[in-house]
Amino acid sequence: MSRMVSYQRYFLTAVLALSLAAISCSPLTMVSLGSRGAETPLEVAEIAPTATPAPMPAPLPQALRQAQDTALPAMTQVGLTEEELLVNLYERVNPAVVNIRVIKRLEQQATPFTPDELYQEGQGSGFVWDQEGHIVTNNHVVEGADEVEVVFWDDTVVEGQVIGTDPDSDLAVVEVDLPADELHPVELGDSDELRVGQMAIAIGNPFGQAGTMTRGILSALGRTFRPESSPFAIPEMIQTDTAINPGNSGGPLLDSQGRIIGINTLILSRSGSSSGVGFAVPINMAKRVVPVLIEEGAYHYAWLGITGTDLTPAIVEAMDLPAGTRGALVIEVGEEGPADKAGLRGSTETVESKGRPLETGGDIILAIDGTPVRDMDDVIAYLAQNTRPGQEVELSILRDGQEQKLTVALGKRPGSVSR
Repeated sequence: MSRMVSYQRYFLTAVLALSLAAISCSPLTMVSLGSRGAETPLEVAEIAPTATPAPMPAPLPQALRQAQDTALPAMTQVGLTEEELLVNLYERVNPAVVNIRVIKRLEQQATPFTPDELYQEGQGSGFVWDQEGHIVTNNHVVEGADEVEVVFWDDTVVEGQVIGTDPDSDLAVVEVDLPADELHPVELGDSDELRVGQMAIAIGNPFGQAGTMTRGILSALGRTFRPESSPFAIPEMIQTDTAINPGNSGGPLLDSQGRIIGINTLILSRSGSSSGVGFAVPINMAKRVVPVLIEEGAYHYAWLGITGTDLTPAIVEAMDLPAGTRGALVIEVGEEGPADKAGLRGSTETVESKGRPLETGGDIILAIDGTPVRDMDDVIAYLAQNTRPGQEVELSILRDGQEQKLTVALGKRPGSVSR
């Protein structure tokens, strides 16, 4: 175990800088993608297990099995009041929650009025994944960090090494060197089984206040947002009114049993602090991504290569489609991408409806592998949860009023996309 060497040089302290992605004061820091939101990425693709031959349930990766095998069991609620439940939950889970401090050297030209070396200090949260020394947090908490230290509930401070990052899911893994009996992972829940209205509890380090617990409910499910560090959106995010503030990023969102159901990531706010609209990456996404980050250091996604939007009633009317038609309208097809090679077509014209331009004429995705598509978020979610690079999918599309089927061999998501 080693402690970080304290810096005696100038620091530009910014406790909030890496704690929640893109939090500012005045308009909303993160804005819902809305009806055209999912078109921002040249589409989001897969967050799948390691290389298995088909999109079927597979044995848990070793890193995930270890995390589950060593995790403390969820507690029972029988006979407990809500107050007792929360007290017991906190005492059991708090030892798994950590404070992550980072130091980043700022690149700037020296002047007579500034020091030669300037540093930025930030804080976030994280939690123990397994007894092998792996800590899970947000990518934006540790992105670009030159030094990382992990502070445990009992004030143990150790150096951490970032061993895996995934900007597209905003997840990262930090490794620490501690004996297994000093690491206390917590049971992982199942974010696919969540229901709006369930209790939600956050434990983390808002504004640097270690070990802070807040509670609320799950206020919505299935949100889609794009992290600032990636051109691709995160599907199926969990919305909660649990107070999440700068410094909570990377910490766990828990159910009433003390199981981790999400990783707190961002908020919508005009003030920069909690306004009751917070979002967490679903734990089932972490179950797919984190074991691969531990083993390989990076996560590779499948890529369809389109820009799309929801098929709104206005577009349905403009394209003279039957009322009630649902699907995802293809706006643009990336040149030489998987969709382009399969013959998918993008929008061909722009019309005006009530003073607003509408792009029309592209193919409409109705289903993927037989799974109905209601909007662009459904395309993103299906590809994220069920596909991998190189896999073929069958698209049911509507073109010129006729339903057709296209087979697309998915590619590997590029590091960036052109606009």
